[in-house]
Amino acid sequence: MSEPKKFGKLVGLAPGTMKKAGPGLLVKQHVHGPDCKHDHDHDHDQGHAHGHDHHHDHDHGHVHGPGCNHDHDHGHHHHHPPKRVRPPGHRAAEGGGAALQLDLDATLPGETDEIGRFEKFESALRENRGITEVHIRRDAGHAEACIHYQADRVTVTQLLEFAQRTGAVVAKRYQHYTWFVRGMDSADAAMVIEHALNRMKGVLSASVAYASERVVIEYDSEEVALSDVEAKVKSLGYGLEVPMAGHACSHHAHGGGLAPKLEMPLVVTSGVLLVTGWLLDKFAPVPALLPTLIWALSMASGGFFAIRGSVQSIAQLRIDIETMMVVAAIGAAVLGAWFEGAFLLFLFSAGHALEHRAMDRARRSIEALGALRPEVARVRRGNEVVEIPVEQVQRGERIVIRPGDRVPLDGIIREGKSSLEEAAITGESIPVPKKPGDSVFSGTINSEAVLEVEVSHLASESVLARVVDMVAQAEAQKGPNQRFAQRLERTVAPLVMAAAVVFPVVLMLLGTPLKEAILRAVSLLVAASPCALAISTPSAVLSAVAAAARGGVLIKGGIYLELLGGVRAIAFDKTGTLTVGRPKVLTTTPASGVSREELLATAAAVESLSAHPLARAVVDAAAEQKIQAPAGKDLEAIHGKGIRAKIGEEPVEVGSLALFEGQTLPAEVTAEVQKLEEAGQTTMVVRRAGRFLGVLGLADTVRGGAQHVIQTLKQAGITRTVMLSGDNARVAKAIAAQVGIDEARAPLMPADKVSAVREMGKQGSVAMVGDGVNDAPALAAAAVGVAMGGAGSDAALETADVVLMSDDLHRLPFALSLANQATAVMKQNLVISLGVSGVLIVAAILGLTQISQAVVLHEGSTLVVVANGLRLLGYRPQALEATKGGAAGVQPATS
Repeated sequence: MSEPKKFGKLVGLAPGTMKKAGPGLLVKQHVHGPDCKHDHDHDHDQGHAHGHDHHHDHDHGHVHGPGCNHDHDHGHHHHHPPKRVRPPGHRAAEGGGAALQLDLDATLPGETDEIGRFEKFESALRENRGITEVHIRRDAGHAEACIHYQADRVTVTQLLEFAQRTGAVVAKRYQHYTWFVRGMDSADAAMVIEHALNRMKGVLSASVAYASERVVIEYDSEEVALSDVEAKVKSLGYGLEVPMAGHACSHHAHGGGLAPKLEMPLVVTSGVLLVTGWLLDKFAPVPALLPTLIWALSMASGGFFAIRGSVQSIAQLRIDIETMMVVAAIGAAVLGAWFEGAFLLFLFSAGHALEHRAMDRARRSIEALGALRPEVARVRRGNEVVEIPVEQVQRGERIVIRPGDRVPLDGIIREGKSSLEEAAITGESIPVPKKPGDSVFSGTINSEAVLEVEVSHLASESVLARVVDMVAQAEAQKGPNQRFAQRLERTVAPLVMAAAVVFPVVLMLLGTPLKEAILRAVSLLVAASPCALAISTPSAVLSAVAAAARGGVLIKGGIYLELLGGVRAIAFDKTGTLTVGRPKVLTTTPASGVSREELLATAAAVESLSAHPLARAVVDAAAEQKIQAPAGKDLEAIHGKGIRAKIGEEPVEVGSLALFEGQTLPAEVTAEVQKLEEAGQTTMVVRRAGRFLGVLGLADTVRGGAQHVIQTLKQAGITRTVMLSGDNARVAKAIAAQVGIDEARAPLMPADKVSAVREMGKQGSVAMVGDGVNDAPALAAAAVGVAMGGAGSDAALETADVVLMSDDLHRLPFALSLANQATAVMKQNLVISLGVSGVLIVAAILGLTQISQAVVLHEGSTLVVVANGLRLLGYRPQALEATKGGAAGVQPATS
């Protein structure tokens, strides 16, 4: 294989365009991989089939819970579990031909999309003969670098070697990093920082999210150092801090930097000076110069941060909201309207201060999620139990959790049984029973007995820590409404400034006096400033995502919030989503002269020798009814048909009709089998010593309340529900009819589910609900992928756009309702901000409003949209308990 002509070309390419900064994107400290020592794709078919295919693929991945490894030394290193590197794949290219797939996170650690660093990787590979295309592929449920090649020109071995070498070079040189930004008091400050960083040599992209106080960069490590970036931001008057896992807010964000300390005191000072000057001007016999000087001081105090921001923007040749406000205030002062100028900057700064505090409230509500983690753990060391900080506890150590204690670290119960309140993780208020072998999450509360837990994850790797990180960064994943507001803001500001220059000239040509013309231009500047527009969507997104997390739903970005709000069709996986995922004996039909106890005891005796899920269901059914099964021996599995064994010396057969093929069966047995199979149940015929004892009917049971959830979704505006199942069509249709699903499609392979979701997507936005493991390709294909059981599944947290942290459907109507409400609030805010500006612009042009009136209405609209957005913080899962009280799971039936 030929080497590239100049590998230097790889590092000399034009900087990539802006890269989105979403959860887990570009974050050097917070790129999480699965912490697993085993494959998650467990097919539990042990070879003891009963005439039916039962694929019970369970996720046994380790679980993450809260905790935060923050010793506050701001070190740049977090200890993460070793990542599971998936082996190279070799599936056909989408359009035909050969293609090699490499695990993207192993090839380019931290990369998630095809912009920036991936472009460098792609460019270098395509310089080699035989490589035709390089892109990211996700149909395997995780991101892969898919390399199309010509098999007659390059071998797989050569391709793999060069791809790995190229990936290593790109990953080493082109890196990404994230910081908290301290001292931002407005969205304009974020724009100043972002603009400055994007113009730095060696910075491929920079994205600053004001609501989540994050700056994320991709950079060329050979052209720019992180210290250069920090120095640049510091020169603008802001501080940077390395984020810690599980923290939504900076440790020093609201006590460092000038803005947090001086913002409100300067606003108060400005207000006092403003009123003092007005009183002196109206009621005291003092020289006119004195009130003017006091108003000038009020302007300097109230406009301190606005003036600083406008100077930075002008230095960057940018026009933003702060620049417009300062120019308007100075224009008023030059014309002698000192009170109006001071009043403008006082109200502008007061609005920003209140807005900043309101956004801080939203951030603190996210931080409160992680504040549940204990700071110390009781660790067993030999015969002693010692208390040590959670960040010092290592994997494999055992911690002791007393009744009433919060669990300090994620782990697996080794000794003890208890119930735990998991509301912090799943939003579920009812305690969950736990026994040895079950997972527990940090932040949950032990309510009954002492537990001894083996630690499975470090503090910074927990589910709760990762949820806090994802929620805090969700605002950077911008939806259509956010992008529209940003584009409009960037377009409006320069246009308004230009209009403010042209407008007075036109007025003077029409005979308007100079002073009046300029004052009306100042009013126009105030009226048209898009302050409310800038904050209208971030406040709503941050509040909604925080409220969702508190309710047990993780929404990974504003874009998914808006997409979920627009969903009108939902596709559901069957096994593990609509159903429990475990078969259960529903029907016991003994033959004439045989008791139910004898039938179940005989079946359980031989099934106890098998590990098949159906066999376990029979054994559990006998145990539940306290039936003592005799001892079985000499098991023989007949693949696809059933089993044979002995009780004493009597032969016993248990299986489908296929097991007795060629033999004569009693008419009542065949009739019962046909009836049960038509009802969607799997059947087992039991024979002992040549005598048919009867028939057992088994089926996966519907989740409690699933029918009520589907009904609630339809009432909420979902017009189409479809079940996608790998089971046989008869069973799928029976389950669909039971829960109220409109349509059932079965049997489907994973690729067929993807095709079905895409076909549904042609008619409108569609959501796919699955378990996050087996359904990963379909989740990725949908407009919104919704995974269940995120608390226990790394795959659910990684692959889905929306995660229901508890392993049930009860949170789905809440998530949909919240998304609809958030979308409505965003639209309301856009209408309010644009409507008020529109009215004020017309009034300013016609001379119907004074500067002071325009200022009050302008700043008032800004506070209204912030308050409207923050309403979402109080959104609760209404009627959730009623939803849970819906149809219960299928109960065992007897006949």
